Amino acid sequence: MALKFYWYPNCDTCRKAKKWFDNNGVAFETIHIVENPPSKEKLQEMVTNSGLPIKKFFNTSGKKYRELGLKDKLKTANEQEMLDLLASFGMLIKRPIVTDGKQTTVGFKEEIFNQTWK
Repeated sequence: MALKFYWYPNCDTCRKAKKWFDNNGVAFETIHIVENPPSKEKLQEMVTNSGLPIKKFFNTSGKKYRELGLKDKLKTANEQEMLDLLASFGMLIKRPIVTDGKQTTVGFKEEIFNQTWK
């Protein structure tokens, strides 16, 4: 599977990650996370591949997160409810998400990208 880069072009963190890929000659396919959010099934696969808790997939600093009052709601939500929320609103998803079908990273930290995607 080709490297898939779920991003939001207006996001500074996403642009930094894209620049890292470009500078390191890593080929990838861009997917606009708001226009084409990953399906519930794809999100489940990415959560499993990332080794991270599902809560790490939420953009906790986003407007939509605050509007929906998720800080409190997520405390009692189960994984299926969280996947439904993430699949319904692309802006709720922390970005960028990068996956090759085996590994998944969330957000951009240069040292993690160096270890995972070089």
